[in-house]
Amino acid sequence: MNVLEEWTALVCRELGIDPARVDRDAVLDLTRDVAHGVARPAAPLTAYLLGLAQGAGTAPADALERLSRMAGDWATATAETLGDR
Repeated sequence: MNVLEEWTALVCRELGIDPARVDRDAVLDLTRDVAHGVARPAAPLTAYLLGLAQGAGTAPADALERLSRMAGDWATATAETLGDR
């Protein structure tokens, strides 16, 4: 078991989460996309917000994919928005 697997298992146990429900690789991919496409501090914030939405039952089923796509489109979207001024 590597450190990341061990940490994930430990945190899941501490928080009462079934580790089988955690798609660690998808979350890491999302945070990478956000860190590179938006800003590094936005990555943990986005993961936290996604967790809140999932816990509240308000996150759409494709939330990870949608947020990754938004992060990838961020530079274009903000350039277009700034150009409107």
